[in-house]
Amino acid sequence: MDDLEPTLDAVGLRLKDLRLRRDVTLTTLAAETGISVSTLSRLEAGLRRPTLEQLLPLARYHGVTLDSLVDAPRTANPRVDLRPMACSDGSVIIPLTRRPGGIQAYKFVLPIGSDAAVPELRSHEGYDWAYVLNGTLRLVLGDQDLRLRAGEAAEFDTRTPHWFGATGAGPVEYLSLVGRQGERAHVRVTAGG
Repeated sequence: MDDLEPTLDAVGLRLKDLRLRRDVTLTTLAAETGISVSTLSRLEAGLRRPTLEQLLPLARYHGVTLDSLVDAPRTANPRVDLRPMACSDGSVIIPLTRRPGGIQAYKFVLPIGSDAAVPELRSHEGYDWAYVLNGTLRLVLGDQDLRLRAGEAAEFDTRTPHWFGATGAGPVEYLSLVGRQGERAHVRVTAGG
């Protein structure tokens, strides 16, 4: 049982990291999960051990598996759980990594957008690297309003106010690598010959 202590103690940090990455308040999370703000706060601070009844709604809300939430030991199966998370605006987010911390990888599928859409810019600590797979991605970065097409990429400091969206031309699919402050995605190209 002693080997479970570090695993259970780390759940609070993972819960807090998931909530902060989604920019969700404790009040919002409490309303969505039915768990009180004080209980959520104590869970995140490690002052209370989570129960299965608390972990299930939290895992469902964050779109992660219980295994990833409690950092269960890995099995021989190396596949990542690619369970998509559907958002209220019709977009779908597919997590491609499961470990907390470090660079996180996601695939985003955005429905057709409106070219007249007024973006709500956000900023936070970290770096983002986006690569467009299909369609045209609208990236508003500070005072720049960019259109990235399939095969194009952008990398930027996320402290710069930014917003991603699809255009009226159709839906868009893109990959996003998001790292904490100082963690950047690096692409290396070697000369062939």
